[in-house]
Amino acid sequence: MALVPVILCGGSGSRLWPLSRDLYPKQFLTLTGTLSLLQATVKRAAAVSAENPILVSNEAHRFLVAEQVSSMGAKWSDLILEPVARNTAPAIAAAALRLQATQPDAVMLVMPSDQQIDDAGQFAFAVKAAVEAAESGRLVTFGVQPTFPATGYGYIRATERVNPSVVKALAVAQFVEKPDEQKAQGFLQTGEYLWNSGMFVFKASTFIQALERHAPAMLSAVRKAVDAGKHDMDFFRLDKVAFESSPSDSIDYAVMEKTDRASVVSLNLGWNDVGAWDAVWDISDKDANGNVSSGDVVMHNTRNSLVHASGRLVSTIGVEDIVVVETADAVMVARKDRAQDSCIAMRRFAAGSATRAGASPLPTSVVKLNSRMNSMR
Repeated sequence: MALVPVILCGGSGSRLWPLSRDLYPKQFLTLTGTLSLLQATVKRAAAVSAENPILVSNEAHRFLVAEQVSSMGAKWSDLILEPVARNTAPAIAAAALRLQATQPDAVMLVMPSDQQIDDAGQFAFAVKAAVEAAESGRLVTFGVQPTFPATGYGYIRATERVNPSVVKALAVAQFVEKPDEQKAQGFLQTGEYLWNSGMFVFKASTFIQALERHAPAMLSAVRKAVDAGKHDMDFFRLDKVAFESSPSDSIDYAVMEKTDRASVVSLNLGWNDVGAWDAVWDISDKDANGNVSSGDVVMHNTRNSLVHASGRLVSTIGVEDIVVVETADAVMVARKDRAQDSCIAMRRFAAGSATRAGASPLPTSVVKLNSRMNSMR
């Protein structure tokens, strides 16, 4: 039975402002190493499956996706374009319907394009366990072994205490919203709770059956969008009118929290959803003072901080636990534990951007791609 990776390339990455922008969100950024988050995901998929991935992208980013995947010598089997954002469930539904038409027995490995996983071998081992469960008709998600009482993640409670040394699919007892610190501490102590990773494994046919039962209006709209969709060069465009009519919902709310077929496989490895600048600091190599820097940066008496300079010299003196991100048209300075609030600054910036002069913060390659997009509309 074929295992087909499905990589979700949408998302705005607003908490990584000002480097992440609407036209260049975080999945296209190279935050560590030499690969962007998207490219690292494609490489991770290739390590567990010989099948070319299905990519689902906002149509505004189609050339970025194609360029980044092609530049690493990889190929895709389908590049589906969403005319509007409708969250993860409709995006996965479109991929499932497209896949079922050509490989009706295929198993899907659904992966966001903006996460980091350190241990590729352990991930492959977990995928194997998930595929075995999926082949028997289960809808499988991955839960990450928590290492601290995180309040920024949703949680999954298994029906039994998780053994970190045993990789197997357990039945899901409950999906839990992001908790406060006291609840998160309790979750950590029980050993039954895992962080919700947002990755899934199931047969395309099983997911479509689950949509028929739990989200029939969504399935009907997405099916119409696929049936009326059109090929455009290397892309497949979903019909806009039909796709817009679909309810906007996550796979968790639309299916996973309602089904009685949900299973979870625990991941005991380095995982990060790279949600904000404090997460970038966490996954990056640090100097002797715990600092992470890129670009033209001078640090003096600075500790446990992240400083990114895109074009100008940035100097810090006598500070600690801060984030500084400089681009051509914006500079953000934040306490590291408040870095997730950068989306607030982004909204204020966007509101005034129509009247704000300044050089483009986007890489030259992106500016050229945008020009190419406009000429082809």
